[in-house]
Amino acid sequence: MAAIATTATSTAGRTSRSFSFPCSPPPPPTPLTFPRRGCAVSIRSKNIRIRNPRSKGLRRVECLAREPLKVMISGAPASGKGTQCEMIVEKYGLVHISTGDLLRAEVSSGSEVGMKAKEYMESGRLVPDEVVTEMVIARLSQPDAKEKGWLLDGYPRSPAQAQSLEKLKIRPDVFIILDVPDEILIDRCVGRRLDPLTGKIYHLKNFPPETEDISARLITRSDDTEEKVKTRLETYKKNAEVIFSTYMDLLTKVDGNRPKEAIFEEIDSLLQRICEGKLAPVKSIDLKLGSSSQDNWRGIPTRLNNIPHSREIREYFYEDVLQATQRAVQDKRFRLKVEINIPELNPEMDVYRIGTLMELVRTLALSFADDGKHVKVCVQGSMGEGALAGMPLQLAGTRRILDYMDWGDYGAKGTFINIGSIGAKEVDEHDDIFILMAPQNAVGNCIIDDMKAMTDAAGDRPVILINPRLKDLPGSSGIMQTMGRDKRLEYTASFESCYSFRLLYYAGTQYPIMGALRMSYPYRYELYKRVDEPSGKEKYVIVATFPKQPTIDEVNDAFQGKPRNKEKTASGGIWGFLSGIF
Repeated sequence: MAAIATTATSTAGRTSRSFSFPCSPPPPPTPLTFPRRGCAVSIRSKNIRIRNPRSKGLRRVECLAREPLKVMISGAPASGKGTQCEMIVEKYGLVHISTGDLLRAEVSSGSEVGMKAKEYMESGRLVPDEVVTEMVIARLSQPDAKEKGWLLDGYPRSPAQAQSLEKLKIRPDVFIILDVPDEILIDRCVGRRLDPLTGKIYHLKNFPPETEDISARLITRSDDTEEKVKTRLETYKKNAEVIFSTYMDLLTKVDGNRPKEAIFEEIDSLLQRICEGKLAPVKSIDLKLGSSSQDNWRGIPTRLNNIPHSREIREYFYEDVLQATQRAVQDKRFRLKVEINIPELNPEMDVYRIGTLMELVRTLALSFADDGKHVKVCVQGSMGEGALAGMPLQLAGTRRILDYMDWGDYGAKGTFINIGSIGAKEVDEHDDIFILMAPQNAVGNCIIDDMKAMTDAAGDRPVILINPRLKDLPGSSGIMQTMGRDKRLEYTASFESCYSFRLLYYAGTQYPIMGALRMSYPYRYELYKRVDEPSGKEKYVIVATFPKQPTIDEVNDAFQGKPRNKEKTASGGIWGFLSGIF
C-alpha cells in the first residue's frame, strides 16, 4: 500500500481537536483579547524575535523555540540552492554547512579527518561516506551550530550518509527540496559562463556580462555541457529519491522555477512557522523531481473506495488542500476554488458525508486563524420564493452543526472565526478571508448574484470556494436575475483552482478506480493510473502532466499512450470524470 503521510499539528488553538459533533452547544469560552488584522496571536509571539536588518533589507530572525532551527536543503545542479542558502543564513543566522567547504577547511587545518580526506583527494579517489560523515558530525557538534542552529547544504547525498545521521538521531526540522524542470536546469547549466579573472558566474541569457571585455574572456566549465549535465541530473535523482524516503515526514517541495525572491518568500514563511511552533513542517510527499520525471508518486492514498475513509486518509487530504490554499493566498490570489471528489466528498455518491466537508472547512479556517487572520465561514441560506423557497438538501442543518463543532481550546470561534451566510451584508471590515462551503445553484434559485455581491464587497480579500456546484440552471418563473447567463458563466470562471483531486472510473461507473487527476497550486495537473500489484496491493503511476485541466480526450490519449494534440473526430471515450464537481 502506498505510504500515507500526514502532518501532525500542535498549535495554539489547535492543540486538542476532536472530530465529534456534540448534540448540545459547548459552554461559552473564556473571553480573550485578540490582535487586529495582520498581527500575530499573542500566545505565540514569545517564540520568535526579529532583530535589526543587516543588509539587503532582510530582517534577522532568531528562533526562540526550545531548540535552534535545523534545516536540510537539496536541489539539482543549477537549481538555485546556493542563492537560497545565502538568504536563509542571512535572515536566520544559521551555521551553513557545505561538504565542499568542510573538505577544504579540514584539509587546510591539517586535522586528522582532513588528512584522511586529503589522501583520497590527492589520489583522485572519491572521499568515502564515512569520512565525509565524520566531518559533518564534528561540525554539527561545535558550539555555534548547537547554539544558532544549522543549515545542511546538499547533505546527505547518499543513502549511507542519511542512515549514518539517522543512527545518531540527527534530524532536521524540515527538508527542503528545490524542484526545477529538467529542461530549465539544462538551460541554466549550458548557458553558464565563468569569468576566470574574478570567479564570477554569468549566464548568456539570464545574467549576461556587463561589458564586451568581460564577455571576451568568459569560459565554459568542463562539466557544463548538455551531456554531462544530463548525467549529473540522473545521478542526483537516483540518489535523491532514496534519501527522501528517509525524511518522508519532513519534506517540503518548493517550486524553484521562479524569481529568487518568490522562492525565498515561500521558504521564509515555512521557517517562520516552524520557529513560531505554529505548524509541523509542511509536508510534500510528491517525490517526482522535474516535470519530465515519470516516476511513481508515493503520496496518493490507496483503497479510496473503502468507505468510510480512515482518519489518516481524511487528514491526508485536509493537509494537502491546506498547503495548496496557503500557497495561493501567499501569492495574493484572491478568487480561489477547491475541488476535491473523493467518495465521501462526492454528493453524487450515496456515501457522501457532509461531516467530512465540514472537517475540511474547519481545518482551513483554524489554520488561517492561527496566522492571526479573521475568517468568515459562509453557508448559503434559504433562497427563492413560494414553492421554490429553501436551500440545497445537502446543506440543510450545516449552519447549526458548524456552530456546535469543536473549534479548539482557545476560543477561536467568535473571535478569529465567525459563521455567516453568503451575501454582501456578511462582509465586515475586520474580516480577512472568506470560506464559502459548497455554494451551489438549484433549479429556480441562483446563488451567483449573492456571491457576486459578496466578492465585490470583499475587494482584494481572498474568497475561497470549497467544492462549488455552480452549473447554470433554469431560473424560476417570475423571479428576475440581475445577471445574464453569459455574465454568470464569466463570473464563475473567474475563480482560479488552487487544488483539484478527482478519481477516474470507466464512463458511467464508480468502480473500480482507474486513476486520479491531481493539481496542487502552483504545480501542473498530474494524471495517475492505478496499477494492481501481484501482492494484492496497488499503486499510482504518473502517466502525464498538463499545464491546465485536461479534457476527457486528453485523458484518454494519455492512458492509451497516444501522442498529444492528435486530431479528434469524436469526443468521449472509456475514461470518465466523476460528475457533480462544477
